[in-house]
Amino acid sequence: MREHKDVVVIGGGQAGLAMSSVLQRRGREHVVLERRRIGERWRTERWESLRFQFPNWTLQLPGYSFRGNDPDRFAHYSEILRVVEDYAVSMGVPVREHTEALALAGRGAGEGFEVSLAEGSIHAQRVVIATGPFQRVRIPDFARDVPPSVLQIDPTRYRSPEALPAGAVLVVGSGASGCQIADELLRAGRRVYLSVSRHRRAPRRFRGRDVYWWLEALGRFEQTIDSFPDRQYPPSTVVTGVNGGYDVNVRQLAADGVTVIGRVIGASGRSLAVRANANQVLDEADQAYAGFLSAARQFVSGNGIDEWLEQEEAEEPIHLPAVAEVDSLNLAREGINTIIWATGYAYGFDWVKIPVFDDRGRPIQQRGVTPVPGLYFLGLHWMHTFKSGLLSGVGADAEFLAGHMARGSDR
Repeated sequence: MREHKDVVVIGGGQAGLAMSSVLQRRGREHVVLERRRIGERWRTERWESLRFQFPNWTLQLPGYSFRGNDPDRFAHYSEILRVVEDYAVSMGVPVREHTEALALAGRGAGEGFEVSLAEGSIHAQRVVIATGPFQRVRIPDFARDVPPSVLQIDPTRYRSPEALPAGAVLVVGSGASGCQIADELLRAGRRVYLSVSRHRRAPRRFRGRDVYWWLEALGRFEQTIDSFPDRQYPPSTVVTGVNGGYDVNVRQLAADGVTVIGRVIGASGRSLAVRANANQVLDEADQAYAGFLSAARQFVSGNGIDEWLEQEEAEEPIHLPAVAEVDSLNLAREGINTIIWATGYAYGFDWVKIPVFDDRGRPIQQRGVTPVPGLYFLGLHWMHTFKSGLLSGVGADAEFLAGHMARGSDR
């Protein structure tokens, strides 16, 4: 069976639902296709203790804003799933669950697109790909050289310390997921090794305001990807909402008992090759922290708002000592029976049969608008700004895309 639709939105997460809400308000016919269930990744790819990284008051979607009595609390991931589910119902999103887009192909100039399904297809004049900012876990090829006796998983399959085999755990990657998992394992009494990657550090709160408030006040959310050379955005800022939210400092994790090492760059049997760059990575994170505080203080001074902010907290304690560098790690000798690859994500657009990607597989787009008339992306990490991949930011980009369609500039 073949259908005809004006707009097909592929993906039933927060980005796809936000796009639907905006399209409905504008009276544009559309359907949302979700390969499994609404908010699937919130259902099946989160660990048990995970909490939203920003306070509840930042939960925003087109036509929805948080109205609870605990705005400064950090929601459990299951609560975010309920927000997404309730939003879909309240907005009357025309979503088809368990409907996977197997392939997307162009039909020729001005003829729209063909979305292939398991049963039939849909002819669409416009397509918005909103399949999420993180689609495919990126694990280095050399991981296959690690002995099968060592369990290898990633953050989408990690659930809790108790679910892992006995013994030490190596977490590879010090982004938000890697740091939070390493911290949880340490608190659970596990012996933990953390291989660091580039990241930025910032205070969870400063002068009584959450880091999100400061990022907005300092204009960090307005900075576009085009402002960076070759559109290479900076490393992620590591924060956590666990236990009411607190600062994440890898040097403090090291002082508390985590063995911090540099980047893992190879494997041969039970031996991993390690780049001796841990202190360089941590120095850069410290510099980012200092730069953040400096910018925040200048903002306070320049805007005369000192009187309605809380008193400034004391300076950080004297810098923690450098970590001991190593150039290899023997899994057997250290008793490491689990490796968690928190090494980031890659795009998964093999099903898109349209030449709209660069030589690194990245979508060619400007704020979601591609060179192919009628084809759009939404919700990608740093698609336009840092907020593009956040629940609080997809709405603005969805409005932009809907406006682009209305102007007829996609033809």
